[in-house]
Amino acid sequence: MVNTLFLPELREMLAESNDSDLAEFCTALHPVRTAEFMEGLTANEAWQVLQHADVALRAEIFSYLEEERQLEILEQEDPQRLADLVAEMPSDDRVDLIHELEDDRANEILPLLPEAERRDIMRLKSHAEETAGALMTTDFVRLSASLTVREALDDLSRQAADHETIYYLYVVDEDHQLRGVVSGRQLIAAMGKPNTTMGELMDTDIVTVQIDEDQESVAEKVERYNLLAIPVVDEGRVLMGIITHDDVIDVLRDELTEDVQRIAAVAPLDEGYLRENILTLTWKRGIWLTVLFFAAMLTMLLLRHYDVELEKFIWLAWFIPLVISSGGNTGSQSATLVITALTSGDVKVGDWRTVARREVMMGVLLGSSLGTIGYIFALFVAPSAYAAITIPITVLLVISSGAIAGGLLPLLFKRLELDPALMSNPFVAGIVDILGIMIYINVARIVLSGVAE
Repeated sequence: MVNTLFLPELREMLAESNDSDLAEFCTALHPVRTAEFMEGLTANEAWQVLQHADVALRAEIFSYLEEERQLEILEQEDPQRLADLVAEMPSDDRVDLIHELEDDRANEILPLLPEAERRDIMRLKSHAEETAGALMTTDFVRLSASLTVREALDDLSRQAADHETIYYLYVVDEDHQLRGVVSGRQLIAAMGKPNTTMGELMDTDIVTVQIDEDQESVAEKVERYNLLAIPVVDEGRVLMGIITHDDVIDVLRDELTEDVQRIAAVAPLDEGYLRENILTLTWKRGIWLTVLFFAAMLTMLLLRHYDVELEKFIWLAWFIPLVISSGGNTGSQSATLVITALTSGDVKVGDWRTVARREVMMGVLLGSSLGTIGYIFALFVAPSAYAAITIPITVLLVISSGAIAGGLLPLLFKRLELDPALMSNPFVAGIVDILGIMIYINVARIVLSGVAE
């Protein structure tokens, strides 16, 4: 939601070219709040306001604008001024932004960047999407193992302003191979021993990620070890960059969004819901709906196969929605619980036996309870109390089957190295619907075989 609190004042200041007040606006608030109050401005107006901040602060405020607004500014404004802005941004953020630009516009801005920043962008762009290399930043502190605490503090005071984070100080050798890490806390605590070297102070048991490692695996490691940043190394253990916790939060948010969309049987959206092209959105929803549509047609063909039973005992047809929904809903519940447990690390593929046992027990408990309710209703429409037994037996078996299918199918997909979220709720429900009809009619055949028409 756009915050309109300062919009009239900002537009009035721009109209009057009130440079002093615009400069105060840029510096008086936290950059996040400044960006928030600028949301209602046009891209050109926002850019004019940003000109009243120094380039470092301008880049920081700019980074908090919505991505869509950032791209509008980059597409419209003077390339040289934009190059100065981009050069001040964290390396990972500017790479992501340049990647989203049209190639022609990116080719206008890139040559205007300082050579070091331009090479850094091209190097980071070369890594595959959704890998550690694409996610990392090259703005971090490297220290030599031979530096003393006093020398490290002096070096750090010179480097700190140019780096995104100084939570961890990475100790490397002359070949840039990672040897250890010293936290900011360790360095400060060692100020009383200024001649202690980084080699003596560093921890050598370091959690790292490979440069081509999947970003979801990176996020899991950062979460498991409760890290603020994690180093990225190549096969020779050369330190290539680091991934900070804020980027990991973005990854977790993106992965969670994709999982939720897949669970709802929607192919993951590249853009937000409101920004996605309507035809693309229709395709991403329609492709799965088509699969589910054909699954429903299988259910229809299966019902047609049982015409004789349904004509002979017409009251059975009245309970088909109950049978289908109870099994499908149970399967959807189990699938959602297992998928989220897999995502959080609470459940592993090797736990499938435990999951199966729990789902069987839950299926029996839920099936018995709902089956009893179904039997009470069946007594009013079935030809006899004996015939009505068809309903509770079916509900028990269908709910148990749904629970087992919903619990184990995501684990099977994980074992096949596929995204468990592909085993979406509608997909599980479709499978259980077909299974439920088969169970229902065959139970009816057995129970009602001795019942007169």
